Amino acid sequence: MYKEYKTIKEVVGPIMLVEGVEGVKYNELVDVVQKNGEIRKGKVLEINRDKALVQLFESAQGLEISTSKARFTGRAQELAVSEDMLGRVFDGMGNPRDGGAPIIPKKRMDINGEPINPAARDYPNEFIQTGVSAIDGLNTLVRGQKLPVFSMSGLPHAELAAQIARQAKVLKSDEKFAVVFAAIGITYEEAEYFVQDFKKTGAIERTVLFTNLANDPAIERISTPRMALTCAEYLAFDLGMHVLVIMTDITNYCEALREVSAARKEVPGRRGYPGYLYTDLAGMYERAGRIRGKEGSITQIPILTMPEDDKTHPIPDLTGYITEGQIILSRELSKRGVTPPIDVLPSLSRLKDKGIGEGKTREDHADTMNQLFSAYARGKEAKELSAILGDAALTEIDKLYAKFAVEFEKQYISQGFTTNRSIRETLDIGWKLLKILPKSELKRIKEKYIEKYLGE
Repeated sequence: MYKEYKTIKEVVGPIMLVEGVEGVKYNELVDVVQKNGEIRKGKVLEINRDKALVQLFESAQGLEISTSKARFTGRAQELAVSEDMLGRVFDGMGNPRDGGAPIIPKKRMDINGEPINPAARDYPNEFIQTGVSAIDGLNTLVRGQKLPVFSMSGLPHAELAAQIARQAKVLKSDEKFAVVFAAIGITYEEAEYFVQDFKKTGAIERTVLFTNLANDPAIERISTPRMALTCAEYLAFDLGMHVLVIMTDITNYCEALREVSAARKEVPGRRGYPGYLYTDLAGMYERAGRIRGKEGSITQIPILTMPEDDKTHPIPDLTGYITEGQIILSRELSKRGVTPPIDVLPSLSRLKDKGIGEGKTREDHADTMNQLFSAYARGKEAKELSAILGDAALTEIDKLYAKFAVEFEKQYISQGFTTNRSIRETLDIGWKLLKILPKSELKRIKEKYIEKYLGE
């Protein structure tokens, strides 16, 4: 039985205070029923004795508190899930946005999820092919990993996100693979780009999209990634699918968190973000992984734009602590026309060595990866030296390394947003580039691989 109260005392922004309540629980859903029968939804943020602080999911504009009543529903925010969600587009609250019929649910799941028992977690160790050489070859994504993309405003992270969503696959072809895409606080134009791109390439058939637009209420942004992760948990752990969750843009999510925190008059932490930003982000990112004895898995690629291009800003900083590495996009590479502009040297996948090698990618992968990193780093140094002192200051070997760096960016990193390379193609391009250097310089590759793959 619903509990109804006519004791709404005040509304400030998205926050509403209800007095004289009893038996109300944290996170409980609330219907605010107006005199004309219109209902606005919210959830309980805080309880203090007989007072409940309610966060509204939509604007409080035109709400007459004297004639409205708060109805507490006794349940948390839930998502209706079913395999029919594949191929559909939803808003940030889980309602269909594509004009299709509502989902007939197999079950309803609390969007806050259940924490995975650490003892039941299985170690990520299988390769996921994204078709992007700079990721597959050098910063490999492993099933069950969380690997964020750190971007900057104006860089093509939306195109990279769409490319990964389109191309990603587990190499064992018999395994069921799905993508859950959460677009958080983006423009209508961007949302339309993702939907049309997935429809045009047929990727929509295995994708579930949750789109929260920039003009939707800020509070809805806080639900969007949780809706997407709840859907992913159902597909992965109930239906045994391998799910890749792509969330863009986490910065918009954190801004919404800051907005709500300010409305609650909480003491701000670093740069005005709430002090619990770390635990809040960890609560989302840690929903990735594999569970022993279950077929499915959740792999996460959260995408965030670094405010003021600053890696030490709280959002990228805390994300880096929680996740297993980062893919960094570079403004300098983008200016030079390299697409995708992935800066491979500061990028890192902490689990890459778990997903590569014989039986996973190819036996020579680890050695060639180390050699390419080393040669590119030395080539960039040589280019910087020649920019300051001129080519005459370079030795013959330095000139070869500089040439290698140029060709590496042109052929290996820059592949456009429509090219889908298999891991074999990526490794073969790496060998082709290593031919620029004398054999004596390939100190990080075993002799048997040099003989097998480099030829004469």
